[in-house]
Amino acid sequence: QVQLVESGGGLVQSGGSLRLSCAASGFTLAFYVIGWFRQAPGKEREGVSCISSTDNSTYYADSVKGRFTISVDNAKNTVYLQMNSLNPEDTAVYYCAAGRRLTTVQAMCVMISRSREFASWGQGTQVTVSS
Repeated sequence: QVQLVESGGGLVQSGGSLRLSCAASGFTLAFYVIGWFRQAPGKEREGVSCISSTDNSTYYADSVKGRFTISVDNAKNTVYLQMNSLNPEDTAVYYCAAGRRLTTVQAMCVMISRSREFASWGQGTQVTVSS
């Protein structure tokens, strides 16, 4: 059974940092694109960052480039999102999702953000950035 469990969310002041973790079980990350997606109240779901564990190719949304870093530990079957220089606009529920790689990492990230059917999803973790 595929399971994704997120952790590491919380409340942080503007300019601060958080590190999110996504532990995967029931499958190995090879041949999957796994990423982080967020949704704030009243806003559409956004693909924040995705990675392929096979070749480490990555995608970042323009809004987080230079501030967020995604990484994968294949031995632990875990994906991380290091978030620096956080601002209130980063406040959202962050979800981890994994889908079999069908195309480029960027295209997969967009596809998964638009339709939940392309991936398995975690329950989400709240990130709140205070000003």
